[in-house]
Amino acid sequence: MSETGIFVAANGSISATELARGPWDPNAQHGGAPAALMMRAFERLPAAEGLVLARITYEFLRPAPLGQLDVEAVVARPGRRVQLLEGSISANGTEVVRARALQVRSVDIGSASALGAGPEPPPPGPREGRPNEFVPTFRPMFAPDAIEIRFVAGTFGGGPSTAWFRLRAPVVAGEEPTPLQRLAAAGDFGNGISSVLPWGEYLFINPDLTLYIERPPVGEWICLNAQTSIALDGIGTAEAVLYDTRGRVGRATQALLIAPL
Repeated sequence: MSETGIFVAANGSISATELARGPWDPNAQHGGAPAALMMRAFERLPAAEGLVLARITYEFLRPAPLGQLDVEAVVARPGRRVQLLEGSISANGTEVVRARALQVRSVDIGSASALGAGPEPPPPGPREGRPNEFVPTFRPMFAPDAIEIRFVAGTFGGGPSTAWFRLRAPVVAGEEPTPLQRLAAAGDFGNGISSVLPWGEYLFINPDLTLYIERPPVGEWICLNAQTSIALDGIGTAEAVLYDTRGRVGRATQALLIAPL
């Protein structure tokens, strides 16, 4: 893994490097970058023993710029069985990302037979995948410079796709990314890998992202089995089932803004 971070923390502040850059604007971040950064902030909050993150929703209010950022996270409603977290990322005094997360107490169900079915296995692994053929608009860029993508089905711009993601760089320089930070960094790619409109003709960006986490992921690789649906009135959604190399870990959903370029 590269020593250069997607973000740099120093003297109590956070700065986004060029590795956070997205495909639409050379001065704006890919959604996966602030999603992972906000996940880091939520993981650092106090929580009762046994509480785990079950859901996190991001609202991308404005393009998150490169450069200095202010990150805040608080426990909005503490609890022993359910806890609500709230956070935001601001740039130059303007809020650009808002997030809310739900922590719930985990329970040992006992066995898969109690649920009527066993764990859902993962798709073919990353070793069976192929590198993506996406040509970055700008360099360096979040993908592929900060995160590696290997397709096992489909491709960019070809409709429903399945791809594995692995961070090439730490979320914050000098820190080992946690599994949940890896999940958040990859979870925003559902729209991108399953797009059904031409990149050169349409803008299709997601002003939100919700991650449902059924169990904590393990390992470096996160897989998305994604598809996009767009109605004739231009309202779209992207949905992805999330996996690690052991099996299913959750689901990601995105609302889409569609506009001709």
